[in-house]
Amino acid sequence: MELREIEIFLVLAEELHFGRTAERMRVTPARISQTIKKQERAIGAELFKRTSRSVQLTPTGMVLRDGLAVGYQQIKEALAAATAAGQGITGELNVAYSAAWCGTLVVAATDSFRARHPNCLVRIHESPLLDPLGPLRNGTHDIQLVELPIDEPDIVNGPVLFSEPRALVVPVGHPFARRDTVSLEDLSEVPLITVTGQPQYFLDHHYPHRTPKGRPIARGPFTTAWQEVLALVGAGKGVSPTCARAAQYYSRPDVVYVPFSDAPLVEYGLLWSATNCTPKVQAFTEILLERAQAASASSPGH
Repeated sequence: MELREIEIFLVLAEELHFGRTAERMRVTPARISQTIKKQERAIGAELFKRTSRSVQLTPTGMVLRDGLAVGYQQIKEALAAATAAGQGITGELNVAYSAAWCGTLVVAATDSFRARHPNCLVRIHESPLLDPLGPLRNGTHDIQLVELPIDEPDIVNGPVLFSEPRALVVPVGHPFARRDTVSLEDLSEVPLITVTGQPQYFLDHHYPHRTPKGRPIARGPFTTAWQEVLALVGAGKGVSPTCARAAQYYSRPDVVYVPFSDAPLVEYGLLWSATNCTPKVQAFTEILLERAQAASASSPGH
């Protein structure tokens, strides 16, 4: 029995319907019927009981189904492993993310990647705030999902996966905490706590020195850790812009997340080293993109 014939038998054993089996196998119902009759002649017994209303496995068909299913799965796994080896999708892939909401997407994509490429081990890391591109450059991380913009000659920008609205994290007792929204112009009234470690153009984008109307924005403390940002904000040392989804992941009694009414969305995209554009990286990128698109399609308001 050829592999294609095994597939036809197993699909029919699952569907118990010649038309649906033909659709899945992309052949005509007549081809399905011919294949099953050929198998029955070779075995010398009926595999399916057919009536005008139903299709059922015979006891012989059940024995064949149970025996073939295990072997067929092993064949598929062996073919997948050989294909992965031929494409270079083996070994280890180190994937990093910069924010908790990015981590959720990375974990989901990792599950899909492991199912498709079982011979490649995926390790998940949190991207450091201090020198976040360093692990890409030294090979510790193969790919990262991070906030943009990033524009470096030795770093490749992959697809933008999603974007999120911005918010301002403020002390719970601050007047801004009682408002429904804040504007970029409001930043001129409070010191801005800055997370350092990123390229200067990135910091200028997320932590501007002036409002859109040109008003200066005072600088508060500098830090290299997000929990330090929240502690400083909670202590009344300033405010800090962030993604609005941070409120879901980093709730604290001493801070409030107030949405911006006029700030551009925060974009999140993939990065990898220009010297490390491997089949593994490309395969994981494709799966992340699929997952991001599926998440966007299922989100409220889509």
